[in-house]
Amino acid sequence: MIHVIGDLFIDEKELEWDFVRASGPGGQNVNKVSTAVQLRFNVIGSPSLPEDVKQRLVKLAGRRMTKEGELIIDARQYRYQERNRQDALARLVDLIEKATKKPKPRKKTAPSLGSKVNRLEGKRQQGEKKRLRQIVRDLD
Repeated sequence: MIHVIGDLFIDEKELEWDFVRASGPGGQNVNKVSTAVQLRFNVIGSPSLPEDVKQRLVKLAGRRMTKEGELIIDARQYRYQERNRQDALARLVDLIEKATKKPKPRKKTAPSLGSKVNRLEGKRQQGEKKRLRQIVRDLD
Protein backbone atom coordinates (compact mmCIF):
# COMPACT_ATOMS: atom_id res chain seq x y z
CA MET A 1 0.00 0.00 0.00
CA ILE A 2 1.23 3.45 -0.95
CA HIS A 3 0.27 6.27 1.40
CA VAL A 4 -0.91 9.41 -0.42
CA ILE A 5 -2.41 11.76 2.16
CA GLY A 6 -4.41 11.32 5.36
CA ASP A 7 -6.35 8.04 5.13
CA LEU A 8 -5.95 7.72 1.33
CA PHE A 9 -3.91 4.74 0.16
CA ILE A 10 -3.30 3.17 -3.27
CA ASP A 11 -2.73 -0.52 -3.71
CA GLU A 12 0.55 -1.29 -5.51
CA LYS A 13 -1.34 -3.80 -7.68
CA GLU A 14 -3.12 -0.85 -9.35
CA LEU A 15 0.19 0.44 -10.74
CA GLU A 16 1.65 -0.89 -13.96
CA TRP A 17 5.37 -0.37 -14.59
CA ASP A 18 7.10 -0.43 -18.00
CA PHE A 19 10.85 -0.05 -18.36
CA VAL A 20 12.27 1.32 -21.60
CA ARG A 21 15.62 2.55 -22.86
CA ALA A 22 16.27 6.20 -22.23
CA SER A 23 18.28 8.76 -24.12
CA GLY A 24 20.67 11.10 -22.38
CA PRO A 25 23.70 10.58 -20.12
CA GLY A 26 25.02 7.10 -19.48
CA GLY A 27 27.47 6.38 -22.30
CA GLN A 28 27.31 2.85 -23.68
CA ASN A 29 25.10 1.91 -20.75
CA VAL A 30 22.18 3.72 -22.44
CA ASN A 31 22.19 1.20 -25.28
CA LYS A 32 22.08 -1.81 -22.95
CA VAL A 33 19.94 -0.98 -19.93
CA SER A 34 16.29 0.06 -19.73
CA THR A 35 16.49 2.85 -17.19
CA ALA A 36 13.50 4.99 -18.17
CA VAL A 37 10.27 4.21 -16.34
CA GLN A 38 6.70 4.51 -17.54
CA LEU A 39 4.12 4.37 -14.75
CA ARG A 40 0.51 3.61 -15.70
CA PHE A 41 -2.35 4.14 -13.26
CA ASN A 42 -5.99 3.51 -14.19
CA VAL A 43 -7.68 6.50 -12.58
CA ILE A 44 -11.23 5.73 -13.75
CA GLY A 45 -11.11 2.09 -12.63
CA SER A 46 -9.33 2.69 -9.32
CA PRO A 47 -11.28 1.55 -6.24
CA SER A 48 -8.88 3.49 -3.98
CA LEU A 49 -9.91 6.99 -5.06
CA PRO A 50 -13.19 8.77 -4.30
CA GLU A 51 -15.19 9.94 -7.32
CA ASP A 52 -14.57 13.68 -6.78
CA VAL A 53 -10.80 13.10 -6.51
CA LYS A 54 -10.88 11.08 -9.75
CA GLN A 55 -12.59 13.94 -11.60
CA ARG A 56 -10.10 16.54 -10.34
CA LEU A 57 -7.18 14.20 -11.13
CA VAL A 58 -8.37 13.79 -14.73
CA LYS A 59 -8.42 17.59 -15.11
CA LEU A 60 -5.01 18.02 -13.48
CA ALA A 61 -3.39 15.26 -15.54
CA GLY A 62 -4.24 16.96 -18.83
CA ARG A 63 -2.54 15.30 -21.80
CA ARG A 64 -0.92 12.65 -19.61
CA MET A 65 -4.35 11.03 -19.49
CA THR A 66 -5.44 8.49 -22.13
CA LYS A 67 -8.97 8.18 -23.51
CA GLU A 68 -9.36 4.95 -21.52
CA GLY A 69 -8.81 6.89 -18.26
CA GLU A 70 -5.23 5.80 -17.68
CA LEU A 71 -2.66 8.22 -16.30
CA ILE A 72 0.84 7.80 -17.79
CA ILE A 73 3.89 9.25 -16.06
CA ASP A 74 7.27 9.08 -17.82
CA ALA A 75 10.39 9.29 -15.68
CA ARG A 76 13.77 9.36 -17.40
CA GLN A 77 15.62 12.06 -15.51
CA TYR A 78 18.08 9.80 -13.70
CA ARG A 79 20.64 7.24 -14.86
CA TYR A 80 19.29 4.51 -12.60
CA GLN A 81 16.03 2.65 -12.98
CA GLU A 82 15.27 2.67 -9.25
CA ARG A 83 15.67 6.47 -8.99
CA ASN A 84 13.39 6.94 -12.01
CA ARG A 85 10.89 4.57 -10.42
CA GLN A 86 10.91 6.58 -7.18
CA ASP A 87 10.57 9.81 -9.17
CA ALA A 88 7.54 8.52 -11.10
CA LEU A 89 5.87 7.32 -7.90
CA ALA A 90 6.55 10.63 -6.13
CA ARG A 91 5.04 12.55 -9.07
CA LEU A 92 1.94 10.33 -9.01
CA VAL A 93 1.48 10.82 -5.26
CA ASP A 94 1.98 14.59 -5.65
CA LEU A 95 -0.62 14.75 -8.42
CA ILE A 96 -3.17 12.77 -6.40
CA GLU A 97 -2.44 14.91 -3.35
CA LYS A 98 -3.23 18.05 -5.37
CA ALA A 99 -6.44 16.42 -6.62
CA THR A 100 -7.64 15.77 -3.05
CA LYS A 101 -7.76 19.50 -2.28
CA LYS A 102 -11.19 20.91 -3.10
CA PRO A 103 -11.08 24.22 -4.98
CA LYS A 104 -12.31 27.23 -3.06
CA PRO A 105 -15.65 28.44 -4.48
CA ARG A 106 -15.51 31.87 -6.07
CA LYS A 107 -17.58 34.53 -4.37
CA LYS A 108 -19.13 37.07 -6.72
CA THR A 109 -18.40 40.63 -5.73
CA ALA A 110 -19.64 43.96 -7.03
CA PRO A 111 -17.34 46.94 -7.56
CA SER A 112 -17.32 49.35 -4.63
CA LEU A 113 -18.84 52.82 -4.86
CA GLY A 114 -15.36 54.38 -4.65
CA SER A 115 -14.05 52.33 -7.56
CA LYS A 116 -17.11 53.29 -9.67
CA VAL A 117 -16.59 57.00 -8.89
CA ASN A 118 -12.86 56.76 -9.70
CA ARG A 119 -13.57 55.02 -13.02
CA LEU A 120 -16.14 57.64 -14.07
CA GLU A 121 -13.86 60.48 -12.98
CA GLY A 122 -11.03 59.02 -15.08
CA LYS A 123 -13.35 58.77 -18.09
CA ARG A 124 -14.45 62.37 -17.59
CA GLN A 125 -10.84 63.61 -17.42
CA GLN A 126 -9.90 61.63 -20.54
CA GLY A 127 -12.88 63.11 -22.43
CA GLU A 128 -11.94 66.63 -21.29
CA LYS A 129 -8.36 66.10 -22.47
CA LYS A 130 -9.56 65.04 -25.93
CA ARG A 131 -12.08 67.89 -26.11
CA LEU A 132 -9.28 70.43 -25.46
CA ARG A 133 -7.26 68.96 -28.36
CA GLN A 134 -9.97 69.80 -30.89
CA ILE A 135 -9.40 72.62 -33.35
CA VAL A 136 -11.39 75.73 -32.50
CA ARG A 137 -13.10 77.19 -35.57
CA ASP A 138 -14.00 80.85 -35.70
CA LEU A 139 -17.69 81.41 -36.51
CA ASP A 140 -17.09 84.84 -38.17
